[in-house]
Amino acid sequence: MMMIRSILILLCSLLVFCSTEPVWAQVEMPELTKVQIEKVNKLRQKAFTAKETGDFSAAEGYWTELIELLPNSPVGWGNRGNVRVSQNKLEAAIADYNKSIELAPEAIDPYLNRGVAYEGQGRWQEAIADYQRVLELEPNEAVAYNNLGNAQAGLGLWQEAIANYLKAAELEPNFAFARANYALALYQVGQKSEAIRTLRNLIRKYPQFPDVRAAITAALWAEGKKGEAESNWVAVVGLDRRYEDLDWLKNIRRWPPLMVKALENFLRLQ
Repeated sequence: MMMIRSILILLCSLLVFCSTEPVWAQVEMPELTKVQIEKVNKLRQKAFTAKETGDFSAAEGYWTELIELLPNSPVGWGNRGNVRVSQNKLEAAIADYNKSIELAPEAIDPYLNRGVAYEGQGRWQEAIADYQRVLELEPNEAVAYNNLGNAQAGLGLWQEAIANYLKAAELEPNFAFARANYALALYQVGQKSEAIRTLRNLIRKYPQFPDVRAAITAALWAEGKKGEAESNWVAVVGLDRRYEDLDWLKNIRRWPPLMVKALENFLRLQ
């Protein structure tokens, strides 16, 4: 469950950044001089460095220069789309993903990332279509199942979302966010005991996972287990204070309504 603010920080963590070496090695550059090839390599390195340091505007500029040099490379278009999403330039990002898909219709990354951008705009059906396309191309792609669940949750299709979160977690046992999303969706449909059991298991494996700590705080408080709830909340505050912001929780992290309400009750009565 994820997305819209001055940019979907959480969503950006799910963007698939194109690989650097293998794909670029496949790009044909016979018309480039040695000097131009060196420039491509330098720009590529600068683009990835800027992205890693959070300078998305600079990264966008570098990818734009690379696109001018290699307009038929799907990698450049896809990566510029990613850094545009990181600046909340969703329409421009979608246009870049469209071009990347046009150039490489069998590559899954642009579909996954365009789906994220569609989610950021609340265009759930279009996001679902992109994730389903990914699964046609790669039936065991765990990220696509998780993101499909996110888009279905946006439509309130909780049972469908639960099935897809579980599938993602089964395909990638260490995909903690998929398992967390599964627990949150279980809570939404009234399977609270199983949700809490899943959250406890996640905390044992990932004790520094603030999303799970915050969720179990809300769930345990609602169960009347106040001491345990408060001890988990201490950990949340030390890890990520965004969970004190209910607007962020509803609109960016996109927790299910019942879990948001449970945490709201905790925060009001704490």
